[in-house]
Amino acid sequence: MKNKYFRQLKKMKPKEIQTTIMLAFSIVSISIMLILGVILYLRFSNSAREETINGTQKLMEQTGESMEAYLMSMRQISDTVYYNVIKENDFENSKQEIQSGMNLLYEANKENLRSIALYNDYGSLITAEPVVAQKEDPDVTGQEWYLKATEEMENMHFSTPHIQNLFNDTAKSYYWVISLSRVVELTNQGIPQSGVLLVDMDFSSISRMMKQINEVNNGQYYYLCDSNGEIIYHPRQIQISDGIYDENNIQAAVYKDGVYNESFKGENRKVVVNTISYTGWKLVGVIPYSTFNHGMVNIRYFVAMLILLMTMMLVVINRVVSLRISSPILKLNHSVREYEAGEKPEIYIGGSQEIRHLGYSIQKSYEQIDDLMKKIVLEQNERRKSELDALQSQIHPHFLYNTLESITWMIEGEKNDEAVFMISQLARLFRISLSKGRTVISIKDELQHAQSYMNIQKVRYKNSFSVTFDVDEKLYSYCTVKLILQPLLENAINYGVSGMEDSGKIIVTGRMQEDKIILAVCDNGLGMPEEEAVLVLTDSNRVHKHGSGVGLVNVNSRIQIVFGKEYGLLVESEPDEGTRVSICIPAVPYTEENCKILEKGHIIKSTGEKE
Repeated sequence: MKNKYFRQLKKMKPKEIQTTIMLAFSIVSISIMLILGVILYLRFSNSAREETINGTQKLMEQTGESMEAYLMSMRQISDTVYYNVIKENDFENSKQEIQSGMNLLYEANKENLRSIALYNDYGSLITAEPVVAQKEDPDVTGQEWYLKATEEMENMHFSTPHIQNLFNDTAKSYYWVISLSRVVELTNQGIPQSGVLLVDMDFSSISRMMKQINEVNNGQYYYLCDSNGEIIYHPRQIQISDGIYDENNIQAAVYKDGVYNESFKGENRKVVVNTISYTGWKLVGVIPYSTFNHGMVNIRYFVAMLILLMTMMLVVINRVVSLRISSPILKLNHSVREYEAGEKPEIYIGGSQEIRHLGYSIQKSYEQIDDLMKKIVLEQNERRKSELDALQSQIHPHFLYNTLESITWMIEGEKNDEAVFMISQLARLFRISLSKGRTVISIKDELQHAQSYMNIQKVRYKNSFSVTFDVDEKLYSYCTVKLILQPLLENAINYGVSGMEDSGKIIVTGRMQEDKIILAVCDNGLGMPEEEAVLVLTDSNRVHKHGSGVGLVNVNSRIQIVFGKEYGLLVESEPDEGTRVSICIPAVPYTEENCKILEKGHIIKSTGEKE
């Protein structure tokens, strides 16, 4: 009943509760940390992305301001040439002053200037600085800068980068320039006429600015295009010219200033657009999404290390918390296991209110189970004693009846000496049979009882058989159940040698075999078939030819009640050869203590250990 009541506690592993609590806390903690880590990473990622975009916008604004300042200087040069030199002088009368003024402006800005030239409305060169020879038939009126100036006379026009091809260069060098062209009004011999002022500025300054902002090799790049999408500068301009690389410059020219999401050639990217004043040019910054990921590597490591450190801290905290929670449960489980192992410890009562209540309940249950087990054991002992007394009582009436009948017959036949002998033997027999109410006696007393019984039977049967007792005297001081030899001897007489004339023999033997005692009753009587010998101990309903009808079943049952099911009788017989009935009992020394234990219904093994 105890095992059934506490089966679940017994099946539990010692650390199962602690492990379960720790795993549960760890899983919850790690899940929370992972969620927080993802949230932190996303926030850092968004912040880093916004910071990258803001940094790009600021860089583009600074670069745009530098370009605007550069272009503004071109406009200022153009305005100075026009208003201070050309418009204030007559070319016919002040040609030298005009040339000197242009030369002065050129010398002051020659680091950025390539040339200053003035053409009439027919495309003929009027003056230029520095003074060099113009190439033959340069087709001035057909060039883009001239056409734009004449088409929109009120505006200044900036060209895209191109190679200057108007003048002969003694160094035979070719320069990339940006041309600022405008229609101007000039005076020649007092007659007003129109012309086109051309200021060529070195493109290398703008190229240098663009190269500086493209130095960061993280996938991000910047390019410059005009309002029509024609590329002015691109870090991969040569590949674009060769058709190896494509750029979404036409679409970028349409964008207004701002930040745009763009998918081009299967690549997602951010596009930042900034318009350069006076020109309509577009400074475009391209940020591929891979750039954001590249910038997040350090943040990933930081978040991963943070999660790892926090997880380690949480595991330690979880360990402490789980120990604090599970320790009372483990102590309770340990005390329950000790109790089940046969010890009698105090059931642990501690921890939280629920665990204390559980401890009290288990303690109360054990006390109730112990009381119940004691009652059951007491009832079982009383029952066994009652069964043993009932079996033993079956012997007395039958034997007493037969013996008294024999004594009556002797007295009637005036065989007084034999009657006296019979009565003395009967008194001795009953003294041992009573044994002060005991069931367990010594083997010595049991042998004396058997000898008295056989003395009486020999008188009754007129010594028609012989009886021999061959028992090792060392066995006299061991325990046995009383009255187990008498029924065997009675059967040997009634079923074995009663019909034989002076040739019947009965032998009682006793030997020690290892930790067991074997007492045997042998006769040379009629015997019985093997199948009938098997039924002697199993069929209590057999009809007996003689005797009380109690027989061997009674003896076998009494032995097993006292010593256990592994002991009892063994019947061996062959027709016309005789019968041997062996008694097997444990070798339990005959002491007062052992007798009391056996009388109470406890079984003692041959080693002296109580079950």
